[in-house]
Amino acid sequence: MATELYDLTVPIFTRSLKALSAMLDKAAAHAAETGDRPEALLARRLIDDMHPLVKQVQIACDGPKLCLARLSGVEAPVNEDTETTIAELQARIASTLDFIGSVPRDAVDGQEDRDVVLKFPGGEWPFKGQGYVIGFALPNFFFHLTTAYGLLRGAGVPLGKRDFLGAPA
Repeated sequence: MATELYDLTVPIFTRSLKALSAMLDKAAAHAAETGDRPEALLARRLIDDMHPLVKQVQIACDGPKLCLARLSGVEAPVNEDTETTIAELQARIASTLDFIGSVPRDAVDGQEDRDVVLKFPGGEWPFKGQGYVIGFALPNFFFHLTTAYGLLRGAGVPLGKRDFLGAPA
């Protein structure tokens, strides 16, 4: 039995983005309890040459929307990357969830052999649909989700593994 690309993407992205939203809620609550400025959390980095938390969340939103757009041919919404508050990041997550929820299953399933070419300043990475999902889209998404979790956890936000995993579907 074949695995459907929709099942490998939409439910996983949805659950994880909802978990990220809940982690940001906990971050805002933690900042309120400690008297810290929530915006200071958004500037945190693991190391100087890595993106700050705000960019990790932006990329964690871009990955799912671009994955589904590339597979389905549906045009993804464009974000300006201007978020400066947790509330603005929450709105971005919500709009990403709305978009990925709007992509029809039949536009994603059956795209295992679709050509997907990622263009980078130093070249291109060609994929077929299934290889793109398994070999790039999901690992890249979880890299940024994990980094966001680590930044919040390192800042003292009371998060655990269940927060990262999110609520079961």
